[in-house]
Amino acid sequence: MKRFQPRPGFVVQAFRFALDPNASQEAALRSHCGAARAAYNWAVGWVTASWWQRRAEETYQIPEDQLTEWRPWSLPSLRKAFNAAKQHDPRFAGWWEENSKEAYSTGLANAAAAFDSYSKSKQGKRRGKKVGMPRFKSKRKARLSCRFTTGTIRVDADGRHVTLPRLGRVRVHEPTAKLLDRVQAGTARILSATVRHERGRWFVAFQTEVKRDITRVNRPDSAVGIDLGVHTLAVMADSSGEMRTVPNPRHLDAALSRLRRASRTVSRRQGPDHRTGRKPSRRWEKANAARNKVHHRVANLRADALHKLTTAVTDEYATVVIEDLNVAGMLRNRRLARRIADAGFGEIRRQLACKTRQRHATRLIIADRWYPSSKTCSGCGAVKAKLPLHIRTYHCDACGLIIDRDDNAARNLAALAAAATGTGVAGDQDTATVSKPRGADQKTRTTHPSRKARAGRAGGATLPHQRQTETRDRPQAEALTLW
Repeated sequence: MKRFQPRPGFVVQAFRFALDPNASQEAALRSHCGAARAAYNWAVGWVTASWWQRRAEETYQIPEDQLTEWRPWSLPSLRKAFNAAKQHDPRFAGWWEENSKEAYSTGLANAAAAFDSYSKSKQGKRRGKKVGMPRFKSKRKARLSCRFTTGTIRVDADGRHVTLPRLGRVRVHEPTAKLLDRVQAGTARILSATVRHERGRWFVAFQTEVKRDITRVNRPDSAVGIDLGVHTLAVMADSSGEMRTVPNPRHLDAALSRLRRASRTVSRRQGPDHRTGRKPSRRWEKANAARNKVHHRVANLRADALHKLTTAVTDEYATVVIEDLNVAGMLRNRRLARRIADAGFGEIRRQLACKTRQRHATRLIIADRWYPSSKTCSGCGAVKAKLPLHIRTYHCDACGLIIDRDDNAARNLAALAAAATGTGVAGDQDTATVSKPRGADQKTRTTHPSRKARAGRAGGATLPHQRQTETRDRPQAEALTLW
């Protein structure tokens, strides 16, 4: 399917609002989202049925030209097959008319995308981890979501209601002026609407084509390097030498006492048991809602803090440099996993990439994952072979510089921006990208002798003088300096 391309000077932007539906409207929303899940499961079963049939026929030595034909998974093919089956299929015949056609189209479109991802991943045409064959969505675990692309989709003129197909006029929890003003002025056009149940309430997200004028940053000639951490969320060093520190709010740690107390209350109630079919008690539902409210508040506070941080950075600097952190690998550390997840390193990078590109047309530089920003001296450029995490102060053996570890890393990242762009300005794109400061990026630890190794055999113990050379600081060919 051809991807939508906005007009010149326009960008595709989403506006999300919280909804306050009444009881009947909430039941209709759940029905639409359930219909999308049912259509998705039907498409997965309909396509994979031909796969299993062909595999069974192959065991009977049936010639390939006589095997059951492959069922296509393109969206038009799934729509045509579903429209023919919903009339007599007992899973849909009694209730499919109660929901909008867009609910079923949502499930079929998701199934088509899932099969495409599986096919491309199997052929090696998809980046990232391998994607398995699409599976059925559980009624208990599936996220409630439905998308509307046709029909009456609008923001009402009063600014407190939205109109969706088959759902009618739904009240909005917050004013819709930020989208309504653009629609009335002709600078925005609604493309689709997606309703979703998240964090205990319903939201509607309007995908719009908005006219976006590039705004000039406050300091167009400056670059900033950002070093993310757990003790301090962000340490920023700009090209003028100014250092700023953003403390880590640690919203989850602040709510742990309330969360533990709410969890103990839930454990004392009679909860659901899906093996025996036991339903939860009213007291359990009430206690579980109180516990979820704590989780939702933490998530909202974290999202608000990260948006304020990334907006302030992108509004001020023309070039932003951050590290390519292996967040998935860092989460395997059981001692720091909770605090790393609470900090939101991946979300910071995603927001910076979006806001630098669409709002200001500035530059975001991603430092290489193995770039030794903490091990490199920001004064002379010497690189340490080893710098454990518990050492929070950097001591340079070459020039004698003593500086905080995070401040040193932020200064090196800011210097990397100047080396990559020539002047540190986002518009200077002609200079070559800076190279890595040293060759042994991935091997930074001292090689220890194997316990099973013996003298005179290949792979034996490392000589003492070789270990001493490995642990000494290495001078850098060209120092990356800010001034």
